Amino acid sequence: MADQASDGPTLGSVRVVERPPAQPGGEPSAVSATPDRATLRLALVVGGLVLSVLLGFGLGRINGGGTTTAGGPDSALADHVHAPGVGAHSHGADQTAAAEAGGLAVSRDGLTLTPRSAGFIAGQAGELNFQIRDGQRQTVTRFAVVHDKPMHLIVVRRDLTGYQHLHPTMAADGTWSVPLTLPQPGVWRAYADFTALADDGRQTATTLGVDLFAPGAYAPRALPEPATTAAVDGFTVSFQGGPQPGLTVPVSFRITGQDGTGPVLERYLGAYGHLVALREGDLGYLHVHPEAELVDGAVRFWLTTPGPGRYRLYLDFAVAGEIRTAQFTVLVP
Repeated sequence: MADQASDGPTLGSVRVVERPPAQPGGEPSAVSATPDRATLRLALVVGGLVLSVLLGFGLGRINGGGTTTAGGPDSALADHVHAPGVGAHSHGADQTAAAEAGGLAVSRDGLTLTPRSAGFIAGQAGELNFQIRDGQRQTVTRFAVVHDKPMHLIVVRRDLTGYQHLHPTMAADGTWSVPLTLPQPGVWRAYADFTALADDGRQTATTLGVDLFAPGAYAPRALPEPATTAAVDGFTVSFQGGPQPGLTVPVSFRITGQDGTGPVLERYLGAYGHLVALREGDLGYLHVHPEAELVDGAVRFWLTTPGPGRYRLYLDFAVAGEIRTAQFTVLVP
């Protein structure tokens, strides 16, 4: 915002007193060294305001306040870190914004996802190439590292089958590329989940979505009924939690092996699990934030669902260097 001129004194400014003009035929008039009452009152008011601001700032720092949107000089290389259970889309008291689903639009928050091609041949290896562009149609090339990666790409068919979690690589011109195979015909949804960095250090965390197409006979599958356990590669994953519309609640996953004991979980993308939640119908993408450590041996996340309906949860976890995905259907009343 441009500076505006003001005839009166402003907070933190220096009030200049001009010397009065000389009297006719005499020496210039002297300026009294004793301030008048109006000047004293003004000085007291300004001093009080300055003291209030300084005290408020100090108390805010003591209470842990002071969130900034601009990073430091090395923000382009810094991880996008949040306290456990708190993320970029759950700061503050605006619970409606925190529960808003992402990935519903190809353009949002001043950024646009532009794929070079959206057509694939079902079952045949291909490659997805895309760019992220800003409001001036310039290609964005600076991204923060979030969960160990600057770009997360989620791909799923519109019946919520065929889930894939991929990590593209970026060329010098800002073009992202990743090998991609769409195993079955149909319409697929690709989500680009990232945090863009502006030249002034501002961070914009968002998720953009675009449809991909694999021509052929499409036979959509019915969504499985809600269940609290899922089996994957000899492991049993148990789900515990009660998502409610508009509220951020904990959901936990406990993993056991065939012998009934818990395996040694390894960190994947900086945590002991990675969770994606998609809403049936419009395929709204939900940001889910993990705890940094296991809670009583379970992987805990904080989930905010924007409204009632059925959601599909995809839990990625790592054991012995291999990534596995457990899937759950959850009904939010």
